[in-house]
Amino acid sequence: QCVQSGKDCGYCPDEVRTTTIRTSLKQSQVAPQFMSMTLLPGEEKEVDLQIFEPTKGPLDLYILMDFSNSMSDDLDNLKKMGDRLATVVEQISDDYTIGFGKFVDKVTEPQTDMRPLKLQKPWPNSDPPFSFQNAIALTSDINIFKEKLKKENISGNLDAPEGGFDAILQTAVCQSQIGWREFSTHILVFSTESAFHYEADGANVLAGILTRNDEQCHLDRENKYTHDTKQDYPSVPTLVRLLGKHNIIPIFAVTDHAYTYYEKLASYFPIAEIEKLEADSQNLLNILQTAFQSIRSKISIRAEDRPKAVEATVLSAAGASTQSGFFNITPGEIVRPANQKVSGEPVCQLATSSRQGTMRVKPTTFSSALQIGTNVLCPTCDCEKTPSKNSARCTGNGDLVCGKCQCHDGWLGTFCNCSASAAINIGGCVGPNMTEPCSGRGDCLCGTCMCSSQYDGIFCQFDKFQCQRFGGFLCNDRGHCFMGACACEDGWQGSACECPISNQTCLDSKGGICNGRGVCKCGRCECQDSGLLLSPTCEANFQAQLGMCESRRSCVQCKAWKTGEKKGEQCADCPFEITMVDELKDSKKAVIEYCELRDEDDDCTYFFTVDYPPNPKDKEAEVQVLKEKSECFFLVFVCVDEWVIKVMTTIRKLLSRLVNSMWKNKGTSSACLALLPCCGRGMVGFKEDQYLFQRSMLSHDYVDTPMVRTGPPKSSDVVRWKVTDNVHRGPNHPLAQVQPSPKEIVPFPLTMCLNRLYSESLARGDSADSEALRHQVEDNLNTIYSRIPGAEQLEKTKFRPNYTIVDTVLSAPRASYPEIVKVTDQQVQVGNFSSLKVLPGFYTVASDREATGLVELQQNVESVDVRVPLFLKDEDDDQKQLRVEALGVPVGIAELGRRIVDITITKDQAKSVFTFLEPAYTFSRLDDVVEIPVKRDIIEEDLRTQVTYSSRDLTAKDKKDYVSVDGDLTYQPGEKQKPIRVKLLELSEKDSLLNSPQVKQFIMDLSNPRPAARLGKYPRTTITIADPAAGRLSSPPSNIKATATGPKDIRLKWTPPPNAQGYKVKYWVYGDPEEEAPVMDVKTPQAELTNLYPYCDYETRVCAYNAQGEGPYSDIVQCQTLEDVPSEPGRLAFNVISPTVTQLSWAEPAEPNGVITAYEVVYTPIDENKKPTGNDKTVKIDNPKKRMLLIENLQPSQTYRYKVRAANKVGWGPYRDATINLATQPTRPMSIPIIPDIPIVDAGDEYDSFLMYSNEVLRSPTGSKRPSVSDEGGLCELRFKINAFWGSSISRNQEHLMKGGLLTQDVMVRRRTENRGYYEGENLRDSIVMGDMPHGFMDSLKPRMTPGIPETPTRLVFSALGPTALKVSWQEPHCERDVLGYCVLYQMLNGGEPMRIDVTNPAQNSVVVQDLLPNQSYLFKVKAQSQSGWGPEREGVITIESAVDPKSPLSPMPGSPFTLSTPSAPGPLVFTALSPEALQLSWEKPRKPNGDILGYVITCEQLHGGGDVRTFKVSGDSAETSLTVKDLSENMPYKFKVQAQTTQGFGPEREGIITIESQDGGISRLIGINDFLAFGRKTNVLTSLSWQQVPCLNTTLSQR
Repeated sequence: QCVQSGKDCGYCPDEVRTTTIRTSLKQSQVAPQFMSMTLLPGEEKEVDLQIFEPTKGPLDLYILMDFSNSMSDDLDNLKKMGDRLATVVEQISDDYTIGFGKFVDKVTEPQTDMRPLKLQKPWPNSDPPFSFQNAIALTSDINIFKEKLKKENISGNLDAPEGGFDAILQTAVCQSQIGWREFSTHILVFSTESAFHYEADGANVLAGILTRNDEQCHLDRENKYTHDTKQDYPSVPTLVRLLGKHNIIPIFAVTDHAYTYYEKLASYFPIAEIEKLEADSQNLLNILQTAFQSIRSKISIRAEDRPKAVEATVLSAAGASTQSGFFNITPGEIVRPANQKVSGEPVCQLATSSRQGTMRVKPTTFSSALQIGTNVLCPTCDCEKTPSKNSARCTGNGDLVCGKCQCHDGWLGTFCNCSASAAINIGGCVGPNMTEPCSGRGDCLCGTCMCSSQYDGIFCQFDKFQCQRFGGFLCNDRGHCFMGACACEDGWQGSACECPISNQTCLDSKGGICNGRGVCKCGRCECQDSGLLLSPTCEANFQAQLGMCESRRSCVQCKAWKTGEKKGEQCADCPFEITMVDELKDSKKAVIEYCELRDEDDDCTYFFTVDYPPNPKDKEAEVQVLKEKSECFFLVFVCVDEWVIKVMTTIRKLLSRLVNSMWKNKGTSSACLALLPCCGRGMVGFKEDQYLFQRSMLSHDYVDTPMVRTGPPKSSDVVRWKVTDNVHRGPNHPLAQVQPSPKEIVPFPLTMCLNRLYSESLARGDSADSEALRHQVEDNLNTIYSRIPGAEQLEKTKFRPNYTIVDTVLSAPRASYPEIVKVTDQQVQVGNFSSLKVLPGFYTVASDREATGLVELQQNVESVDVRVPLFLKDEDDDQKQLRVEALGVPVGIAELGRRIVDITITKDQAKSVFTFLEPAYTFSRLDDVVEIPVKRDIIEEDLRTQVTYSSRDLTAKDKKDYVSVDGDLTYQPGEKQKPIRVKLLELSEKDSLLNSPQVKQFIMDLSNPRPAARLGKYPRTTITIADPAAGRLSSPPSNIKATATGPKDIRLKWTPPPNAQGYKVKYWVYGDPEEEAPVMDVKTPQAELTNLYPYCDYETRVCAYNAQGEGPYSDIVQCQTLEDVPSEPGRLAFNVISPTVTQLSWAEPAEPNGVITAYEVVYTPIDENKKPTGNDKTVKIDNPKKRMLLIENLQPSQTYRYKVRAANKVGWGPYRDATINLATQPTRPMSIPIIPDIPIVDAGDEYDSFLMYSNEVLRSPTGSKRPSVSDEGGLCELRFKINAFWGSSISRNQEHLMKGGLLTQDVMVRRRTENRGYYEGENLRDSIVMGDMPHGFMDSLKPRMTPGIPETPTRLVFSALGPTALKVSWQEPHCERDVLGYCVLYQMLNGGEPMRIDVTNPAQNSVVVQDLLPNQSYLFKVKAQSQSGWGPEREGVITIESAVDPKSPLSPMPGSPFTLSTPSAPGPLVFTALSPEALQLSWEKPRKPNGDILGYVITCEQLHGGGDVRTFKVSGDSAETSLTVKDLSENMPYKFKVQAQTTQGFGPEREGIITIESQDGGISRLIGINDFLAFGRKTNVLTSLSWQQVPCLNTTLSQR
């Protein structure tokens, strides 16, 4: 029968070519090196593999260094360490070479400053910018290396990420140029302080570099990379694959700033090292030594190029599977780190290429490998027909059939070498001191034991279940029993696998091992003998630490000051001694506890530290006491009897001891107080159990939740609380299952209360008091939080009343949240952060999804607010729920009442917005009644709306300084502003005499907008009451006049108020925040503002000041600077249509410095030396909105220089130029089709052409050589019939005469002779001035907009942020009123759900759109809104063409519908009318076929429904494919769709919409909407064009 019957059947023997490891050969070796095997489906085989790594093998060390300007000091240090570098390398290898490469980034915008001066020398004493250069090839002569290195200079670029990926790839693939040797260890040291660019990261989209990296070597004779501006950066998977292929191990030596980027990058390589580089690279040599030793001690074994039907698993010598094939090795020894298990599956239905092949099993860094030829044996078994009779392999006692011995009668065994008579011989199966063969646990066959499954060993003497156990588990469940002993898994050791090899479990809270007071053995700390109670990591026990200060206070007092409870004879009973010092140890370092207590005898504060004893055997801790006390308070009693003083002193002592006892012994203080008659337990809890808010009504990202206390006592209670976001999401919710990276740096808002009174100066962030306190807070908090790994410096520190509450933000890894809470809680409990005093019992620590903290109800306080963060995000559900929970009362004796509050927040669409006009107002007390305006902005429907207002005291008090108000403002339809009236009160006679300097202020709040309304920019305003005082300025300067005196200068003049001694002028760009504006101090009533931006709107305010302080600021005065010539236009882009036709486009100047009025395009043929070979051709474009030009009939294979410049009314700006030869560029379909109304110009010299604005640009028929806009010899007139469909009902018919394809009433054609006075230049081409004719056709198509409605947003710009993310930007449109916001709509062109993004901030002019599908076209629309309504939309079509593999770590959407496995969309559709009922449809092959194209599927249907959907199939893989479609109807729009098909399925569709129209009595011709609308763009006007030919002389019509 066939061997296919089972996996244990025999077949052809395996072939092994044996090789021996030669330790004398100083190179990496593998044995064996070749073997072949045949496997049955389901069979497994094990292969013994030996590897050898010499102690000092050959080494190739290549240093690749970032040469941007920020690395200049690193280069200088590297030059100095040449000799030391040689010494280090010699310690590693006796046979080494060393080389050096340098990189910066692609020499193009936006990566590099392309100004000519910067291209020559980006920095002083620097070389021109470059991408990568192999500066020093690998050499064994260290002197040559040092000499060449000394000649190197730094270079520079613009953006922060660098182009290191280009350099790494060239270093790997340019083997001969770099000088890598075959049998050496290849080390690549990559040194930088910046992040990296990678494939499709968006930077090259801006630069127009879209071609994928070809993974080839591109170094010129100077060893410089030549394709940096021709192809994209490589991807991460590409680098991993190529470095593995060429056996190169990367070592990333990066600074702390970029460490997290490269830490993730290194994890994708089989073997890589990452080390932190000091700012000046001083530790580079140490990094090299450490990393190399780490690399030499481990190895990764992988199976490469294996057939699909074969699996390979790397096993340890004991048979255990390893993680990713990693092993620890000792260089210089022969090791057997792995058996290679090879198993086949039942895969006989697969292709032969998937069932057989040669795979390479090798360590990742070795050149040599084990070649295994594998073949899966399937049912065809011809070997059974030709057995080898009496084969020598079967000892002559059997036949060899398909590799297995079939023994003759009387013979047994695998090789038929055991006779049946000898089979009973048990001599070889009985071991020493054994009486039974095979220990009675197996069968003896031909002298060999065949053990039962539970036993192993030569004589079955070992029981697999009798190895040592730990914790009741065999081999601690971390290994298996093998030959009577535990064979442990990687990372574990010991007789029972009970000891972890890692010392992770011995790490103390500071990251050290056993706190330096013990040794780590078997994963546990063995602490030195000490009388102190220590934790498992030899640190002070937390419970003991809580009482360390209090238990020693009495002895410290009596020994240091002879005060306290034990003063006198009792002091001798103290078990420890103290040391008086002038300065205590730093509390951050090795100090167990830092103590700060108050001496009740003199009411002074004293300080001491408790630390480990210097001698570990001492039983008592070391106590150091600061010699000087501080903060002493003295009570003075005048005319009081002595007994009163004694009573009050005693009470004060008791209270002091009680408070200290409460804070130091929280666990027992509550119980003790509860036993007192005065102190029965009260109840504390939240006032309500649920709240419901509308998102639009929230004025803040937090809500104050009341917590109340009832019943006795009235002493202090501290409540611990926490809040959790999105509790409504169950565990199976998709978003609940997304786990963010624990290493992600996130902001943690912190709040705590300082032990100091709040002052008004802290409310101004720029005041000296605020700045000084901010530095003090941040310095002290940074000192404490620096112990948290990855924590950054604090930022955004602000202060608020009451008392002084500080709000700040700490950025740290997400996983640090529990540690931040722990540290904050400990420091707040002791009342200080380093030297910063804080109030115990109050703090908040928050992340982006949870928060926790303490809140204190002080004596006689019955209610306090818990400020709960709401975690508001754009991606929140339409209704989300948070839960606030009271966890306990760590200080105090109250019991918890209502513990939980549920907060529900719902989203809604607001139709009205309420806001104060200003964040603050100042009124004179003499004004009596003041009005505070409240503005309503109407977004959509004008409804009757209301908003609630209320006042609140600050320093101004109700009934004393003003009369508080509250109520509702009601707005009828059409009302947009109403005032709140507040009465101010005169000063009383007493207050007038006191003349208090305190500023009087109160708050006015808006709340509860309804219905369908929300609060806007200023939901709260601060009212300042200015008291009349002698000499104090009460009015601002008046009659302020601002005059622009130049493009960068404004002159201000004003009338000064009385008693002014100087003035402060604040000025800023319109739209920028006023609080960041610069302030100019002048002594005269005028000011000159200089160094401003040209043609820019500025806002200014002026205030006066004198010895009594500053007066109020004036109202805002606006002024615009004068125009200046524009800067050069943005990057030139070429869309190559054919070798003689190109579409040239450009961006607006970055600094238009005025209103752009025209553009000029100049193109000139040049030779190889960039010298002109012909005349300049100049085209002037008078419509500044047309930044695109189609140039035809260029000379084939001719290089042209193109120049573009812009003009405004001041004059012409500089040129932006580019050089291109169309013949060298690939002809590609446009990802964004040709935009209607673009200029077209013919480059031919044989006739005078016209510049044309075309409503639709269509391709000429295939093979046409005729120009598209003009003909030789005569003038041809075409009669156009325009049918414009507005919406679906109104139609208009207009007939106009066009010449050369132009509507004559829209365009005035100026001949060259007519332009002499208008524009200078002998080589001037004919130009077009749009709109010179009154009531032009295009103007008639524009609807008249209501005054105050915004115009269309300008400059819609798309920036790819990745394969599925896009940034959409626009410029603010012109509008007579303020723009309130924007709306961004987008939808897939081939259908799908429309998506909407509302932008409520008028200053925001961009959005980031996530979760797009790669390789899909999207239609975007942007419109602006003012009080008068929504303006027209700006539309744009964009496709993110992605080549990122979904399995790549940089692809955010694995498994997207269109990946590398399916083709991209076919090229643009071209329609040619054949008759009124037939047309020819043609298209180009997909730009990215991603495999062999099997054919196409085409569907045709009527655009507006009706009729049947017709489907056609076309096979073939030609560059251009066509299809003839018959039986169509005249004057009927049709929609066509074309999809390409490969073996992997269908790709995305290409759409086209077309209409065939026929004129009576004329020639039937086409056509409707071109391929621009074929992308599926929906417009308000569908235009159908048809024409008939009018006789003309000597001309042939060329249709487009």
